[in-house]
Amino acid sequence: MRARWFLIPLLILAAQAAGAQTFQGKVVRVSDGDTLTLLVDRKQVKVRLLEIDAPELHQAFGQRAKQSLGEMCGGHAATVRSTGRDRYGRILGRVDCDGVDANAEQIRRGMAWVYDRYVTDRSLYALQNEARAAQLGLWADKTPTAPWIWRAQHKH
Repeated sequence: MRARWFLIPLLILAAQAAGAQTFQGKVVRVSDGDTLTLLVDRKQVKVRLLEIDAPELHQAFGQRAKQSLGEMCGGHAATVRSTGRDRYGRILGRVDCDGVDANAEQIRRGMAWVYDRYVTDRSLYALQNEARAAQLGLWADKTPTAPWIWRAQHKH
């Protein structure tokens, strides 16, 4: 037990060194199944849910994924554990809405894929496998198309 307490300060220092930060705000907009906007100190902050990729709005299940995230987080207080920004300037992070890990919950509901390219939390794969086995959300489709493939096929 004593060894665990010794590790906590090291983990905190490692997170700070990696640029991780935690902040809170109120969700004021849900753009799609993996992006939302928080009001933080009277400033709007766009957050992209880390490690998941939801269907695009014009893709099958895109609107349902947005609705799912909206029901879970819209108008609620949220805590973001940020790891940095993406190339579009959005904050990347894990988001808790009223104590629910929204990233994991979107996977559990079948409203997003584990984003293989960026995943660090391997436990998300078990949630995805359960959703697929139960044919939840996008897994009800016999041949769902991953968003990164859909985007590549629909470039303008």
